[in-house]
Amino acid sequence: MLLYELDGDVVTFTHTEVEPQAEGTGVGSALVRRALDDARASGRSVVPACPFVEAWIGRHREYSDLVQTSGPAR
Repeated sequence: MLLYELDGDVVTFTHTEVEPQAEGTGVGSALVRRALDDARASGRSVVPACPFVEAWIGRHREYSDLVQTSGPAR
């Protein structure tokens, strides 16, 4: 499960959670990758308020251009 808030063209990711038996299997990473790909395709920027999403983007710098870097969420 990947929870988010949508405000105009800004997606704020607030929480990521997978079933305990799925932890460490890549399910969370797949959720984040798909959500970020969707944000990119829709022309949206993202705010990684969820620590998992923030860390994931840190490890996958090709998605860092999506992160809103200035001003409050619109």
